[in-house]
Amino acid sequence: MFEEFSGGYYLGRLFVEPYDGERAALQRTDHERTNQQLYGSMDDPAATDNPLVMKLDETHFPVHGAPEVPSGTLAVPTPLLDRLSVDRPPALREVLLAKADRAEQLLRWFGADPTDETDVYLQ
Repeated sequence: MFEEFSGGYYLGRLFVEPYDGERAALQRTDHERTNQQLYGSMDDPAATDNPLVMKLDETHFPVHGAPEVPSGTLAVPTPLLDRLSVDRPPALREVLLAKADRAEQLLRWFGADPTDETDVYLQ
């Protein structure tokens, strides 16, 4: 789903669609698999629940797993989509995924705990 892009990011292509949920989400299995493969959480099964940090346009945001989201889809809360200058979804889009150390740095820099249920959107 994602491939090496730069020192701080992976690049992937996902369908981006509006979501009525309160936080951005991937299908739970996609989320867990991405966490295991790219964030190295295989030794800690509980860590697969930690948010991924993705970037669309110029905005970073945490992404959680949700069973109702279709596979290969990034479901983004409508208020966040309205702030971004993206084509009106659903649309296949390139998405950046912060590498583990960058994701942790971004979350901590903006005062967020990676395991916290409260999301922040980072510019």
